[in-house]
Amino acid sequence: MTDQAELARWNARFAGEEYIFGTEPNAFLAAQAPRLPKSGRALAIADGEGRNGVWLARQGLEVTSVDFSESGLAKAAALAARHNVAPEFVHADLAHWDWGAARFDVVVGIFFQFAAPDFRALMFRRMREVLNPGGLLLIEGYTPAQLKHKTGGPSELDQLYTADLLRAEFAGMEFVALDEYEAELNEGPRHKGMSAVIDLVARQPG
Repeated sequence: MTDQAELARWNARFAGEEYIFGTEPNAFLAAQAPRLPKSGRALAIADGEGRNGVWLARQGLEVTSVDFSESGLAKAAALAARHNVAPEFVHADLAHWDWGAARFDVVVGIFFQFAAPDFRALMFRRMREVLNPGGLLLIEGYTPAQLKHKTGGPSELDQLYTADLLRAEFAGMEFVALDEYEAELNEGPRHKGMSAVIDLVARQPG
């Protein structure tokens, strides 16, 4: 679960003018453009400074972007205005936010690995529960191999993802893609350099 010290840390990180993860969408997310519906509702969790939620809105989706950092949300709103889109920005702790019932056609979580296993399990469950039938789930995170690169992400092994973990957590969904690989990331100063990542594309049963 999040706490005041964690909130203060992220508010401080996002406080400057620089977008620490860049203003362009995550590369994995952008590559999924052909799989996105032409219209519908999308949820971007832990969306930080908004690069991914804003990009989803630019694709014609009605976006809800959730983060617990006020300074991150302020920069997200500025980025949205720059692109002339208007996602719904929600200031909330995902541990306590009312996620609601199935209502989204796309749910996106990119590098949200601040969560201990119990909190992560809660978020994974709620991400699935809010997806409409046939809805698309998109997740990218770091694998344990990231610990050797030290180019971003948590240092706690139990906060990193494996293919077996994601298969177990999202059992029953249609796995469109589940890929582990190493790649050079260049997504702002906080995600730069060789990285070990895992990508999940899964679809809610219809």
